[in-house]
Amino acid sequence: MQYGFSMPTRGPLANARDLAALARRGEELGFTILAVPDHLLVPHSIDSPYPYSQEGDWPGAAGGECLEQLTLMTWLAATTTSMRLLSSIMVVPHRRPVHTAKALATLDHLSGGRTILGVGTGWLRAEFEAIGTEPFDERGAVTDEYLRIFRELWTNPAPAFDGAYERFREIHFAPKPAQPGGIPVWVGGESPRALRRTVELGDGWYPIGANPKHPLNSLDRYAAHLDRLRALSEKAGRDPATITLAYWAPWFSATHPLDLGDVDRHLLTGTDAQLAEDIAGLAALGVSELVLDFRRGSLAESLEAMQRFAEEVRPQVAE
Repeated sequence: MQYGFSMPTRGPLANARDLAALARRGEELGFTILAVPDHLLVPHSIDSPYPYSQEGDWPGAAGGECLEQLTLMTWLAATTTSMRLLSSIMVVPHRRPVHTAKALATLDHLSGGRTILGVGTGWLRAEFEAIGTEPFDERGAVTDEYLRIFRELWTNPAPAFDGAYERFREIHFAPKPAQPGGIPVWVGGESPRALRRTVELGDGWYPIGANPKHPLNSLDRYAAHLDRLRALSEKAGRDPATITLAYWAPWFSATHPLDLGDVDRHLLTGTDAQLAEDIAGLAALGVSELVLDFRRGSLAESLEAMQRFAEEVRPQVAE
């Protein structure tokens, strides 16, 4: 199992000193992924329900801060030497695809192939409207097309595309990403459409366990979704073993409690021994990447939470 953690893009830790301290200490402790969230702005009024809480309330609505994702990922690449940089997740329709593909390819080229593109379609209509994207209600189709554009630009020596939203031909696109075949794409989401997108366009599946409509907050529930993913893969003629399995547990934090009220104990909660048992269970199902959240109220508390996991929980999994 490889372990990563979320980086703050808002709040008291979202400053150069604390971000550097978190990233460098994580690298020293053997963590391998830095996960960076994505919002370009925070509307004053939010009517869209947040999909990862029962009430639909978004914790980020309380403040207007949000560091830009790609800029922070690039800064973190220069701050670290080996950790991979994961967009967690990128709202794909927010940015024009050719520019985004270029920014990601540049990041991967300069970091020596350390980029992972975690993707989703987004949920906040007012943010889409303020940015001036393609229509919010078409975001699924837009995401699929943009992902195809990324792949075309990253892999084809003579890229060309004629789609519903974007067209180009007779262009150079260089340098390509450092990683052969382009930057790996991890598809976020738990819905049937997210599973299909993973099979059709992704290199990995990267769900959150706390979606009340599609909960993955127990090993049995995760396994049932995984069975569906593998069935879709086989139907499409794809080897399920080619899909990286990652899992994001953003509630692994004092500020993000998980309480869907429908299981006796939610996955990745409880004692150190129970956490280790859950991680071992995910690994047995094929999960190879686990992203947690050590953000606390202060840098000292965050570093302590990170170190405690590394010293008290992780060794129990390896035993």
